[in-house]
Amino acid sequence: MDLTSLTIPELRRKLSTGAARPREVVDQLAARIAAVDPKLKAYLHLDAEKARAAADSADTTLPLGGVPIAIKDVINVQGDPCTCASKILQGYVAPYDATVITKLREAGAVLFGRTNMDEFAMGSSTENSSWGATRNPWDLDRIPGGSSGGSAAAVGGHEAFAALGTDTGGSIRQPAALCSCVGVKPTYGRVSRYGLVAFASSLDQIGAFTRTVEESALLLEIIAGHDPRDNTSIDRPVPKYTQSLGQGVKGLKLGVPKEYFIEGIDPEIEKSVRAAIDEYRSQGAEIVEVSLPHTKYAVAVYYIIATAECSANLARFDGVRYGKRAQHPKDILDMYGRTRAEGFGAEVKRRIILGTYVLSSGYYDAYYNRAQKVRQMIAEDFRLAFEQCDALLTPTSPTAAFRLGERTQDPLQMYLADIFTIAVNLAGICGVSIPCGFTSGKLPIGLQIIGPKWGEETMFRVAHAFEQATPWHKEKPPI
Repeated sequence: MDLTSLTIPELRRKLSTGAARPREVVDQLAARIAAVDPKLKAYLHLDAEKARAAADSADTTLPLGGVPIAIKDVINVQGDPCTCASKILQGYVAPYDATVITKLREAGAVLFGRTNMDEFAMGSSTENSSWGATRNPWDLDRIPGGSSGGSAAAVGGHEAFAALGTDTGGSIRQPAALCSCVGVKPTYGRVSRYGLVAFASSLDQIGAFTRTVEESALLLEIIAGHDPRDNTSIDRPVPKYTQSLGQGVKGLKLGVPKEYFIEGIDPEIEKSVRAAIDEYRSQGAEIVEVSLPHTKYAVAVYYIIATAECSANLARFDGVRYGKRAQHPKDILDMYGRTRAEGFGAEVKRRIILGTYVLSSGYYDAYYNRAQKVRQMIAEDFRLAFEQCDALLTPTSPTAAFRLGERTQDPLQMYLADIFTIAVNLAGICGVSIPCGFTSGKLPIGLQIIGPKWGEETMFRVAHAFEQATPWHKEKPPI
């Protein structure tokens, strides 16, 4: 019996009835990774013996009892490496668990491996990792998306039942779209960021990759909730998201933002998303056109705010307390400079320099302060749109997965890969990407469903209705 092809609910049924044992699950998953990951390179670190030991003591009566969950290498797991795919943290071992990890342990999950990513979550292709690029399970010559590309490739390539990722400007939803899996970015403040290595603190949010909407709803129920150790965590009840599934979309108003169907979008992407909109219409949803007029400024605003915050957050990596330290420095300034020069990759350096510039004397008001004002205008666009509809339907990515190396010399084109996802982070609202088709070259296409703040119940309801009426989530990659 191939356990690695099962969904989490299917696996849980086998574990709870004794038809399968947690160690058997770990063994099969480890074997699948040994066979496939030399091609995919989704994992940075895997301790199968540690996972087997955890499986042996797993309580299969718990919601995730005995289910292995992969973790993006930017979230601290006590006793495991946490390198953020950067040489500057090579050899660093996490001394504590992030809050989301504590919640997974309490739910009975078996923590399983560290997944590859763009260094410090800065990128859209997972080519910026210091340990090499991850590949797309649907085409090994193409990128899996980023920055959570390792998690997306692991789930899409059946090397993981589910995986945690982080989303700062689309880093869960975009790779989920390119690898044909479900990727959820919760409302900002819904999931604790304690134990997450910060990139841009006002934008970062932890979420999950799964194969189905039901699994994503279940995982968010488990990892969400108030945490006093994170002062951006909101104290409000966590709904039973799985109970919102199966209600259909009849009577709902679903908005289609005209700004998201722009010149330059791949015609095959637009065709699939338009077909998805028609499917919702056939299910009884009312489709309304809405406008998000400040969308055109989202990329520029994001790359001012995110780089400014990364410049401040990454100042702590200086060779003094942990991680890499330059050898034989002449003095402390030489140690700072050489440690950071040797430890950070090109994209991280680029963003630190940009962020330091926009925060510098004489430029703060011209760039950072103005960007924050436009950010509020983007958030207001969404607030007004949600007065007209219950959720929004858009493409997740303007193109399917591009080839490895295709955009590495053109940062602007790389940044534009997240044009449809960035505004959601700026507004602090929730979004999910679900499979909605394939290109003629058999590359996955994603549909993005955007909900208002704390609107995850409706978002999951809308996503589930489409998923259950279409076959796309059942397709398996050739690898």
